[in-house]
Amino acid sequence: MIFGGAMAIFEGVSAIAEDDLFLATRHYVFDFSLAGWGWVHLILGIVLVLAGCAVISGALWARFFGVFVAGLGALANFLWVPYYPLWALALVAINIFIVWALCTGMHREAHDGRTA
Repeated sequence: MIFGGAMAIFEGVSAIAEDDLFLATRHYVFDFSLAGWGWVHLILGIVLVLAGCAVISGALWARFFGVFVAGLGALANFLWVPYYPLWALALVAINIFIVWALCTGMHREAHDGRTA
């Protein structure tokens, strides 16, 4: 989760700096400025890193929050596909893996009878 958040932070900083790395598409349904998408990814990346640190501490609320934030990250990166397709699809896969891992861990704890 921390890795995915760090990658989103790098993505956001690159977009805010309006790097030549990204492709500016025309007539896309979700027409946002490149800097606007950059801020979205930067904020989501910071929140993902913080949620990842909270998950390491073992807090149950952090798992639920992590699932929510990783889901938002997957959605944001899905909408980012026209700007940088391979990177966006890689981060969608990472965020979906994060959701799967967090939900699998909660399922195992519930099955074993652990609550904390």
